[in-house]
Amino acid sequence: MNRSFTSIFILLISIITFAQAPQKLSSVEIYEQVQKLNFLGKVLYVAAHPDDENTKLITYFSNHYHAQTAYLSLTRGDGGQNLIGTELREKLGAIRTQELLAARRIDGGEQFFTRANDFGFSKEPNETFAIWNKNEVMEDVIQVIETFRPDIIVNRFSHNTPGTTHGHHTASAMLSLEAYDLVKYQPKRIFFNTSWWFYGSQEAFDAADKSKLLAINSNVYYPLKGKSNNEIAALSRSQHKCQGFGTLGSRGDETEYLELLKGNLPSNTNLFEGIDTSWNRVKGGNEIGKLLNEIEKNFNFGNPSIHIPNLIKAYDLIQKLEDSHWKEIKSKQIIKIIEACSGLFMEALADTETITKDSKFNLQLEVINRSQSNVKLISVNALNIKNETQNKPLKNNEKVNFQFKDVEVGNAVDYSNLFWLKEQQTEGMYQVSDKSIRILPEVSTSFPVIFTIEIEGKTIEFVKNICYKFNNPDDGETYVPFKILPEFTSTIESKVLIFNSTQPKEISVKVKAHKANASGKLSVVIPTDWKIEPQEIPFTIEAKNEERKFSFKIYPSKPEITTKLVAQIATLNGTLDKELITIQYPHIPKQTILVTSAAKAVKLDIATKGKNIGYIMGAGDEVNKNLENLGFQVTNLNPNEITAENLKSYDAIILGIRAFNVVDELKFKNKILFDYVFNGGNVIVQYNTTNNLITKEIAPYNLELSRDRVTDENAKVTFLTPNHKVLNQPNKINEKDFTGWVQEQGLYYPNKWSSEFIPILASNDEGETPKKGALLIAKHGKGNYIYTGLSYFRELPEGVSGAYRLLANIIALD
Repeated sequence: MNRSFTSIFILLISIITFAQAPQKLSSVEIYEQVQKLNFLGKVLYVAAHPDDENTKLITYFSNHYHAQTAYLSLTRGDGGQNLIGTELREKLGAIRTQELLAARRIDGGEQFFTRANDFGFSKEPNETFAIWNKNEVMEDVIQVIETFRPDIIVNRFSHNTPGTTHGHHTASAMLSLEAYDLVKYQPKRIFFNTSWWFYGSQEAFDAADKSKLLAINSNVYYPLKGKSNNEIAALSRSQHKCQGFGTLGSRGDETEYLELLKGNLPSNTNLFEGIDTSWNRVKGGNEIGKLLNEIEKNFNFGNPSIHIPNLIKAYDLIQKLEDSHWKEIKSKQIIKIIEACSGLFMEALADTETITKDSKFNLQLEVINRSQSNVKLISVNALNIKNETQNKPLKNNEKVNFQFKDVEVGNAVDYSNLFWLKEQQTEGMYQVSDKSIRILPEVSTSFPVIFTIEIEGKTIEFVKNICYKFNNPDDGETYVPFKILPEFTSTIESKVLIFNSTQPKEISVKVKAHKANASGKLSVVIPTDWKIEPQEIPFTIEAKNEERKFSFKIYPSKPEITTKLVAQIATLNGTLDKELITIQYPHIPKQTILVTSAAKAVKLDIATKGKNIGYIMGAGDEVNKNLENLGFQVTNLNPNEITAENLKSYDAIILGIRAFNVVDELKFKNKILFDYVFNGGNVIVQYNTTNNLITKEIAPYNLELSRDRVTDENAKVTFLTPNHKVLNQPNKINEKDFTGWVQEQGLYYPNKWSSEFIPILASNDEGETPKKGALLIAKHGKGNYIYTGLSYFRELPEGVSGAYRLLANIIALD
């Protein structure tokens, strides 16, 4: 009997994959899975962002106790910075989601999220809840707890010290503790994972009363892994590469501290004291425990398949359990073990990476049994393919290949996209109508293939996803997700267009075809009082994946305005308006995102001075590209090529964000930059963080950075030196220029500087003293050294006109 694709998808919606690559467990890994199968206990770790989690404890719970351990990160980290590329906001959230999954694959944990959007830094939880929908985030936290059903919850942050850390941090602890009393299945106990950091210093923590804290020596050694707990935890934490969190492993005793918040404190270091974590926990589990404990006790590392008969018996008994929660969890775990013990390999490969809804592809399947067990392939079920009955014995190490030709996915299937980006979001929340997936890190591709296989007389269904595989010359065998895309995607090449007069500008739109011999009509939607030539461009693209570029001339209106341009393609099947964004880094799976193909157009009165700018890239931003919108010629400078002679041709040198944190050469090249200023040049340094400065000499005069920031992008700005050239030439700066800013005004402002520096601006978040370090200018010889913590890296890509005007004035200083 055939099952519909929709019903199969619903059954498999919780399957998570790493770039579709098949797992191939060693005997040691199978044994560890058996240990986990025999432990019926769970721990949930709760914090706010990717990289907040204590991987030492997650590793400890998962590998020492063999507990099912999960991390709930309330957000996906969209509001952070990026040390490995230029992706910000939703694109950064996609990277950080995958970095968390990479971390969990190492430490053995699982991953959950809520719909909360990381809107940026907040200073206390009330500010956080003013932007998040607290009730919806609480709903998601409760859903995670009731779905996962942990015995123990551990909060990373304190719930009762608001204002001492990021508001998201405190909010995560508050929500977790509140949810503890609201859930149907209340955990046994909830802890706060305290440390010296929360006491201000190691000395203060050493002197503190720890009588009410549970001390755990977590840095145990795992002989089967050949690593200590914290060596594994360091590998896990080091997956947060876009945040620069590479970490050294350690060996030897190390203590973690837990403060009980609710529940009863264990009398010893056994955190599961009073919780039955054996098979006796569930009715009917006793016989299962006997079978599986025997396998664990006498595990055959040389021939794991010898355990298949007893694993099949245990599987049968698990199917008879009345407790549906543990039945579902343990069924998945034991099926994975049976598959690994039998050396079963099943794969479903498409002959193309992408397909459109009305196109066809070929599906190549491979099945092999690599054991002496009696195994038979009964049937295969996928998409619209009829349930193909095979009834084919699978002999030891004899590969079976077969192919389905001209497979269609059908119009009912949605385009491939990250599920939390499919609906319109708000500043504080993502919208996910489907409650069943909203707490997941990702959803497996919507193309499951069910292999029905008989093993030692027992029929079991194994599920794999259709994927695409190719040979990468650098990495060899490479798997990427199989994706459904529109017939065309388009990209407006310049994401911000600045019109400083009524003269027209030419824009380029790239169109990519995702099927062969495809035709359409391209147009760009503009405001009614603007003009565009031509109105539309008919085209045909013959080859799949071919890109063509088309040009339009846009005439702006006279009034100043910030507006949105949208590229649209009319086809016989409807109008398409999506841009395809691909994110690819070696440490995470390839990510594809579909967003509206749009750009911002800004009509403003702006004057510029100077032409040639040298840009020294820091951690990654697009300020250099955005400056080209003003007509500047921007050259990206290789730090090794910074010489006095090479800098002479530039009117200004701009350092990208965090350049003094990540560009090692500036430890030696800084003096050349200072000399360039002395001889009449302008050097503009954007924000750096206080940690990991490669040199303290970031300016020709004393300048000390702090963690001061103004998170309210709408905070009132006071002009401290209103007659300074930077506020008057060539553009007159006023309060209006600080409206429409996004996420924050600025960050990591200096709080101490020498008398040579002139502070230009002051602003502050509510209830705080004015911060005067947003823009500091020092005359040095004939030139100007400028340090600014204003968040140009966020404002310019968003087309914030005032940010462009002020930066133009900074560049124009003489």
